[in-house]
Amino acid sequence: MKNAKKYWFKQSLLVVALIASQGVKAEGPSAGGPPTAQSRSVGIIEVEQQNVPIFVELPGRSVAYEQATIRPRVEGVIIEKLYNPGTLVEKGTPLFQLDDSIYQANVATYAASVAEAKADLPVKQAAYDRAKKLEGSGYTSDDVDSAKSSLASAKATLQSAEAALKYARTQLSWTTITAPINGIVDVSDVSLGDLVTAGQSDHLTTVTTLDPIYVDMVAPVAEVLKMRRNIEKGLVQEDQKLSATLQLSNGETYQGTGMLVSSSPTVSTTTGVVTARFQFDNPDHVILPGMFIQGTLQPGTQQAYLVPQRAGTHGADGKLSVFVVNAEGKAETLNLETFGSYNNNWIVTSGLTAQQQLIVDGQKNLVEGSDVDPVLVTIQQDGTTVDVDSAQSSAPAHSAPMTQLEQ
Repeated sequence: MKNAKKYWFKQSLLVVALIASQGVKAEGPSAGGPPTAQSRSVGIIEVEQQNVPIFVELPGRSVAYEQATIRPRVEGVIIEKLYNPGTLVEKGTPLFQLDDSIYQANVATYAASVAEAKADLPVKQAAYDRAKKLEGSGYTSDDVDSAKSSLASAKATLQSAEAALKYARTQLSWTTITAPINGIVDVSDVSLGDLVTAGQSDHLTTVTTLDPIYVDMVAPVAEVLKMRRNIEKGLVQEDQKLSATLQLSNGETYQGTGMLVSSSPTVSTTTGVVTARFQFDNPDHVILPGMFIQGTLQPGTQQAYLVPQRAGTHGADGKLSVFVVNAEGKAETLNLETFGSYNNNWIVTSGLTAQQQLIVDGQKNLVEGSDVDPVLVTIQQDGTTVDVDSAQSSAPAHSAPMTQLEQ
């Protein structure tokens, strides 16, 4: 019995010693080991203020550079169509031919009247000259005045006949209906044998100029006033030429840059927007009148910080929430106001300082005040981050350092 108690006592001491030894191993990391559980490794970049282009996206609609609805200027029956629908025609190209029999006859009639007036004029002129010469010797002053009046009447008759002949020839030319502008001619809305009249409301066809083409973009007047204030304060450097790019309804970006033609001096009373018209080259006729288009304008540049989109998220108040490393080496939350985006970065004009360490990797589940171990990284084009030290050691000797815009 006594030996059994001694054995139990020795076993108890052995268990206590084992537990104590395990407790020592569980506490206190060895010198030079990994960071403690309170310190978290995060990837950071050092932000710098730089000159950033300002982009504004506006809805727009394309408008024909020129468009003419073709209507007859004289009455007649259509006897011939002189064009193929959908083809490009030049100004003056014949489109329709009307029956011109009546107008040919009118020209002949007025031409005869002109010939008759021209033949009568020399007779009246000679009579007046004779009366004037023999005034007082067989011709009275009344005879001279009568001859003078007859001469003036003959001259007026000739002028009237010539004017009538000119108008008759003009009407005859109108029987051949031509294109008033360069452009694509539409299908005909009339058939051979149709009777058309001068100034009718129904048009015969339409000619549309597609190259170049206009795009009207609309901007809320509040945004226009805000931009003007920023320019006046020097916050935005205005470009000398306001340019625009387009995105078509199928998501395709149109290969071409348009220049501002004019800006409306008035604001729409129904929508509160200002319209700006841009002109684009359209050699392949990709843009057609009436298309809805998304336009992107670049009114100027501004000094701002580029915050990678992976660095934070927008809250319900519209502000961007990000983490930075403060002077104590702890994570600190900042709520920033953004002004659009550029190259997968949010544009921020205030709330940051130069060389401030912005956390771009490892911020998931990070909380305010957490101890962090910052590691300088770069953001590659595919969105992944790479430690600067490892990237430099593995990069070829001839490779150039990554700029912040590329980041």
